[in-house]
Amino acid sequence: MNIYEVIRRPLVTEKGVEKKDTHRTLCFEVALDANKTQVKSAVEKLFKVKVAEVRTATFDGKLRRRGRFAGYRSDWKKAYVKLKAGEKVPDFAEI
Repeated sequence: MNIYEVIRRPLVTEKGVEKKDTHRTLCFEVALDANKTQVKSAVEKLFKVKVAEVRTATFDGKLRRRGRFAGYRSDWKKAYVKLKAGEKVPDFAEI
């Protein structure tokens, strides 16, 4: 997997922006089969920063209905990437 397959998109939410500002932690949606070391190396190459730690969470897709039709959303994975002290936080999550 290349770095663009590992990191799908940044998650710009209220919780994510607050974590970015106070805890130097970035939030990303990542590939389901990506592990922590792949996420760490992808963020370091893409943003040219040093990563202190990576935490991941896997979410199951929810059941969604439209009238009599039902289906499931896709499963997805979130990664919290904490930067080392002294590193500049990227500006992709500016509101």
